[in-house]
Amino acid sequence: MKSRFSAVIPGSAAPDAAAPVTQRNVPNRGGPANPSAADLQNRFGSAIKRVDVIWGETIVYVDPAAVKEIIQWLHDDPAQRYDYLSDVTAVEYRDLERLLEVVWHVRSLPYRRFLRIKAELRKDRPLEVDSVWSIYKGADWLERECYDMFGIKFKGHPDLRRILMWEQYREGYPLRKDFPLRGRFSRAEQLRQALSANPEARYSMEELSIAEAFEDLPEDMRNRLRGGERTGE
Repeated sequence: MKSRFSAVIPGSAAPDAAAPVTQRNVPNRGGPANPSAADLQNRFGSAIKRVDVIWGETIVYVDPAAVKEIIQWLHDDPAQRYDYLSDVTAVEYRDLERLLEVVWHVRSLPYRRFLRIKAELRKDRPLEVDSVWSIYKGADWLERECYDMFGIKFKGHPDLRRILMWEQYREGYPLRKDFPLRGRFSRAEQLRQALSANPEARYSMEELSIAEAFEDLPEDMRNRLRGGERTGE
């Protein structure tokens, strides 16, 4: 019987490449770039905004409108074969002039290469970018977490909803710089909102049972919550 899956040996697509060694004396800026960066510039032209090499890792800044096309090509092209998406995240800086960055970490196991793809989004416009779920199914929960924490909408995602906070969470996006460290509501109010949510709207009671969690609370706390009392932090 033919196996559905076959193992990918790191570096197998470039058998003549030098064996991997621990890098030493790596400069903070500069150094040789991942060869895929030049390939991207040749193929996509102005959609590649710039290329940086920081601590030996190559960062490619791309036009947000071209993200999916670029990542699709990196995945499909036989000379690239970026077959592993290890993370989707975002970065917001305290400097108000700096744009919010959406970040994709992709690896080519056959060629033993790593790329960090970044797209910069203006915060005075809708924070939206195409989903790469159709390319990497592993992007499902990664994009949901990025949406949950930063409020970035991934267009084309099949089930974009919160994954760490409950769906009725009204305080905003916890990893945004304008989010207060202690939250906008007291913890008592946060708990009240969580307990008043309807989990059956999107989850089965086997997946999440807020009702059971309420029954586990001390009796005095349950009485305060029933009465709507806000006890503060």
